[in-house]
Amino acid sequence: MTDTTRDVERIYSTPDVVAKLRRLADALESETPFRIQIAGERIRVPARAQFSIEHERGENEEEIEFQLKWSLDEDGDEGEDDEEADV
Repeated sequence: MTDTTRDVERIYSTPDVVAKLRRLADALESETPFRIQIAGERIRVPARAQFSIEHERGENEEEIEFQLKWSLDEDGDEGEDDEEADV
């Protein structure tokens, strides 16, 4: 893992988003960790990640963000075997 900060955004087709959301929902429901690949980097999301939904409104647009967040220093389950799924 690298120490550099990263902020990327990727646009997906509707069928791709539907498939990713289904896999994400399955992982959240079963309280299991999962992996996601974003812009070429594989990221492990632990089962204890917190999920939030954010809404922003401006003059000419609105935005909804689905967000998973976790602390890296508390990632003690790094060695667990988990099914790997690209979300």
